[in-house]
Amino acid sequence: MTANIKQDINLSISTLQQAYASGETSPEQLIKSLLIEAESLTAVWIHLLTEAEIAPYLDNLKNMSPETHPLYGVPFAIKDNIDLAGIPTTAACAEFAYTPKESAFVVKELIAAGAIPLGKTNLDQFATGLVGTRSPYGATPNSFNPEYISGGSSSGSAVATASGVVSFALGTDTAGSGRVPACFNNLVGLKPSKGLLSTSGVVPACRSLDCVSIFALTADDANTVFQVAAKYDEEDRYARENISANTKPVKLNDKFTFAIPLPEQLAFFGCDSYERAFLQAVTALEKLGGTKVELDFTPLLDAAKLLYEGPWVAERYIATQDILEEQPEVMMDVTRTIISQGDKHSAVDTFYALYRLQSLKKLADKLIDQVDVLVTPTAGRHFTLAEIAEEPMLYNSQLGYYTNFMNLLDYAALAVPTKFTSKGLPFGVTLFSDAFTDQKLLTLAKRIQDNAQLSLGATGWTLPKTELSTASDAFIDVVVCGAHLSGMALNWQLTDRNAVLIEKTQSAAKYQMFSVAGEIERPAMIRNGVFDQEKGGSFEVEVWRLPIESFGSFVAGIAQPLGIGKVELADGRWLTGFIAEGYAAQGENISSFGSWRKYKAKA
Repeated sequence: MTANIKQDINLSISTLQQAYASGETSPEQLIKSLLIEAESLTAVWIHLLTEAEIAPYLDNLKNMSPETHPLYGVPFAIKDNIDLAGIPTTAACAEFAYTPKESAFVVKELIAAGAIPLGKTNLDQFATGLVGTRSPYGATPNSFNPEYISGGSSSGSAVATASGVVSFALGTDTAGSGRVPACFNNLVGLKPSKGLLSTSGVVPACRSLDCVSIFALTADDANTVFQVAAKYDEEDRYARENISANTKPVKLNDKFTFAIPLPEQLAFFGCDSYERAFLQAVTALEKLGGTKVELDFTPLLDAAKLLYEGPWVAERYIATQDILEEQPEVMMDVTRTIISQGDKHSAVDTFYALYRLQSLKKLADKLIDQVDVLVTPTAGRHFTLAEIAEEPMLYNSQLGYYTNFMNLLDYAALAVPTKFTSKGLPFGVTLFSDAFTDQKLLTLAKRIQDNAQLSLGATGWTLPKTELSTASDAFIDVVVCGAHLSGMALNWQLTDRNAVLIEKTQSAAKYQMFSVAGEIERPAMIRNGVFDQEKGGSFEVEVWRLPIESFGSFVAGIAQPLGIGKVELADGRWLTGFIAEGYAAQGENISSFGSWRKYKAKA
């Protein structure tokens, strides 16, 4: 078995369990390989466990069975504001660190079900931020493009999951930290109803609002973890008993209603690609049987403003008061600036805000009652690291536009990926409804994910065959090698037809690449003949899943000397893709670059 586990074992929980059952791997072999790969991830871990530190958890499996323990041998990561026994908890501040004697309640439940902790992950310091850059341990880069933010505050947990070194990860979500990173890394992000996952052993941000969240590759995986983790904790003052209707899968009718904000309330902050992606997500929901309703989201948006403009920031002050007052210099400047405002509000301010929130809650609940589910973009825009550095407060605030109200109004929410933008970056929507509707949201998320057929995280893995929707028969996989690659000039011809990126791979080493001049320069990948195979090379390609109904119009736009035929991939598969007539070889031979993207970057 190789160290590059992503090429061998799909870590979605059901697939991993099959690998264990078949003897393809064992928990010991898997964890050893994953630790090697995890070490290469930049600014993801604050503490990656050693083999010796993991050994007791592997030993525990000897008394467990995959048939009775639903997370048997499943690797997971823990945001470093959640306790793991014997490992320091830092909340991304070394001076704050302490070493707990026992794990957080939710971590103990997961380990008891057979899960194996791989490490403690990086975060925006004291879980204050939605960007993933506010950490003395480094800014966690996005798993698709390191020039973009990963999202915070649960940045390390999201990227660890998206990178395929864990099957799932725990984060926390007070204002969107379990949803924004999920969106930016092509993951499912479940923010459960408040109180269903214990916060005992969790460093508080806003204790009355905090939720432990779940990052997963699939909605089914999120549900598996949720079922294990959502146990009532007598010691948690904010714990709530789950209702019986929310403990088993929900049958969602083929026809359902969903609400989106009024057009003038949709905010994309100048990002046209996210705006197009949301409109396409709405269309996809309608094709799944949904009826769209536009509602006035004013009560929700007004509630969101209370989180940082109102007295709730005082809870952040209380959580960090000792270090803020005794060692303020150890806090990052932006974190200290935000939290230090927490002692500015009076008791009068607090009660005025509580009265205002209660009024908004009544109005918001009337919206909830009108439809089966409400839907927004998870975020209105995906910022670069450079942009966040220029405007850290403003852009962080914009990232919370669709998320800040959720816990204040006591709603369950779930982020689910829906497509990739023309820049090759993930986009997703958030589904939300009343507290204790987690199962309903997970059911709809699975339906969305099955039909979108995106790759899982940034791994290139696809949904296990047992999870594929029959709707996949209405798609065709197309291999592209040049101007249609993600982020390139003609990629919009795929994304505007609701195509989704499912795999980044290489062609077989049997092709040469030539540049074809025109209004938009394009490559021609020509397969070598039987007698000149030694001249062949392998080239970067992507596989995009295109709705059959859009295939004809896509092909009609292909100009000579290019056409559609069959392309051989490095693993021997033959898929539909771009080929070229022989006279295309009259163009410049650019085979030495090995990639159209590299050629264009150096041209």
